[in-house]
Amino acid sequence: MSEEPFVAHRSLLFTVAYEMLGSVADAEDVVQETWLRWAALVDAKRCEVRDPRAYLVRIVTRLCLNRMRTLARQREEYVGAWLPEPVLTSPDVAEDVELAESVSIAMLAVLETLLPTERAVFVLREVFDVPYDEIAEALDKSPAAVRQIATRARKHVAARRPRMSVSRTEQEQVVERFLAALTTGDVPGLLKVLAPDVLVVGDGGGLAPTTPKPVRGAAKLAPVMARFAEVAPDARAFIVDVNGGIAARIDPGGENDTAVSFVIEDGRITQIYAIRNPHKLKRLGEVAELRR
Repeated sequence: MSEEPFVAHRSLLFTVAYEMLGSVADAEDVVQETWLRWAALVDAKRCEVRDPRAYLVRIVTRLCLNRMRTLARQREEYVGAWLPEPVLTSPDVAEDVELAESVSIAMLAVLETLLPTERAVFVLREVFDVPYDEIAEALDKSPAAVRQIATRARKHVAARRPRMSVSRTEQEQVVERFLAALTTGDVPGLLKVLAPDVLVVGDGGGLAPTTPKPVRGAAKLAPVMARFAEVAPDARAFIVDVNGGIAARIDPGGENDTAVSFVIEDGRITQIYAIRNPHKLKRLGEVAELRR
């Protein structure tokens, strides 16, 4: 059937688009537009496509670059800090360490600081190992220019990327300790599990209360976090797999209120990303198909 190559690569195309855009809805729109362009090829033209995977990735890349420019303008007007949309992931994503790192909320936040072309090159080369000549064709640039962009993007990311080398078991233990302290108002317990210079970034999008800008420091944050037990005594807080790593969901009154992603180093939490914008939490009921 004519759609078989697209179906075979659909999860890959979604993953590429999601890593470039940080938004499930936008990634799905790009994948749908890619399908329409693939389906519009007459049989003779489709037979001329020697490598359907490379052809489809090229379409996704170009569509993502167009959308990134639009999204950049929208995000300049966003209320508060903008964080990527979280997705539930299956255990096999976590088993692919490189993929899990590349789709983590912390890494996607770093990728957000790249220029659109830099982000496209970094994602295609570093995550999906696309050859430079294929990237060059997708971007209408020379392979030499793409290599320069890749070097620049790699240095930028290396200076900012989180370094979380602890095992999943240790991650889970640390997050369990954090949630236990949070839901019981245990300030000493929070101080034990938070790194002294822990960074907390909240995304409410102007629709849910959160910190208006990133806040750093356990001594400042622990007493504030401890009040959660008083404000929401019946809240459910539990561990989930989000973006390839151990994360948490907090559901006061049975509603999905917050998705929390962590960076953990040396047994302590060094970064917390709390996503509260309700529009970004709608997809947490279904597992996203992320593939390389």
